[in-house]
Amino acid sequence: MESTGEPPTFLVEHYWPGQTVEAFRAAADVVRASAEAMARAHAPIRFLHSTLVPEDEAAFCVFSAASPDLVEEAYRRAGVAFERIVGALELTSDGETKGGAR
Repeated sequence: MESTGEPPTFLVEHYWPGQTVEAFRAAADVVRASAEAMARAHAPIRFLHSTLVPEDEAAFCVFSAASPDLVEEAYRRAGVAFERIVGALELTSDGETKGGAR
């Protein structure tokens, strides 16, 4: 992928049968806090957003980070399980690209 000058973006996939909105929100909050703590310690990571798809029992969180290892470390510190971390490319509402795994 072409570099945008921004850190790569990573999508974290979760498959959580029976997950409630409240439990999803709590898990996302813990992971967000973990990433924020790492960022305060100068790790190049930022939690961007999360999405719950109740019908598919799936959830997704998106991060900007220098590497997938940083995202994995944020999850390890938070104690939240996930299925996989993959590089992602996002398009903004005006069609601009953001992130993109390298």
